[in-house]
Amino acid sequence: MGFQAKRLLMATAMAFTCVASTAAWADPETLKVLGNFTGNKKQVDLVERPFFTGLAKETGISSQVSYSPMDLVNVKAADAMRLLKSGAFDIASVQIGMAARDNPFLEGIDLAGVATNVADQRKVTDAIRGEFDKEVQSRFNVKTLALWPFGPQVLFCKDPIEQAADFKGKKIRTFTTSMATLVQGLGGSPVTLQYAEVYLALQRGVADCGVTAASAGNGGKWPEVTKYQVPLAVSSSMQGHFINLDVWNQFSPEKQQALIKSFKTMEDAMWGLATDGDQDAVRCNTGQADCKDHTKYSMTLNPVTPEELSQLKGIVDRLVLPEWAKNCNAVVPDCSDRWSATVGKAMGYGRIAVAR
Repeated sequence: MGFQAKRLLMATAMAFTCVASTAAWADPETLKVLGNFTGNKKQVDLVERPFFTGLAKETGISSQVSYSPMDLVNVKAADAMRLLKSGAFDIASVQIGMAARDNPFLEGIDLAGVATNVADQRKVTDAIRGEFDKEVQSRFNVKTLALWPFGPQVLFCKDPIEQAADFKGKKIRTFTTSMATLVQGLGGSPVTLQYAEVYLALQRGVADCGVTAASAGNGGKWPEVTKYQVPLAVSSSMQGHFINLDVWNQFSPEKQQALIKSFKTMEDAMWGLATDGDQDAVRCNTGQADCKDHTKYSMTLNPVTPEELSQLKGIVDRLVLPEWAKNCNAVVPDCSDRWSATVGKAMGYGRIAVAR
């Protein structure tokens, strides 16, 4: 082959490489986004919906963003991660406790009773974030974009809870496995219900109490069918925004960094809302004069007794952690060791005594 022919061949190969490289980083034409439930008005209307409306402009991606709250497209919370893995949606807001039914490792970010306030939940989240993302990438083919809480998950009850013994026999709406274990340890009967199902369940006596954030309960009008709010924070209802990994890999490294930066801003806004929104919701649910951003009701705030707090901690050590570790290790063999090295270390727990 002559010199000129070789130069032509090399130029053609370089041009082909450039075209292939450019094609490899083509933004997806559309991004189908599955949003949170519209009943969570503060999270959806103040943060999530405007965030996705402005995402393309904020990050410089050329994709057309199509946003749909899950209740408006008849998607159940437990199916969100599965639909993301299948490619039915490109980005999804996921209730992590529901997704953990397919992989119990995920529940390690929000085990009932481990973190009972927003500050401790942030410590837990920061500690396990790397291992959490590694797990969802390998098991679900998705990447973590944001992790955030609804806020302290408290009880809305029809009857007063004035001491730990009052939980005995109560039918209590839960939505994670560890939360169900905790309720059983308190003497109650866990009832698994979707958020949208709880109002009628409380109204009809299917449930005596429901667990959710003070703000979410206000938005769902739970104070219409309950009389007492018990500020015993059993978890934080951790949520996440995730993207299908195949879709993620279509973006250039520069666009990926822009997306990560943008989602971090949204995540911080959600953490702020978990603190500020929760406090206002408690004031509004209980009819206080300084209620500002929620509907005002007239619930009674049932103080949590030292006995209840002590009993909660004992149930976590005796039942919640060992049972979760047993179930998780059966699916993810090094599950409890990874939790102990991250969350356990951050929160001062020793090695979990796995249930037999």
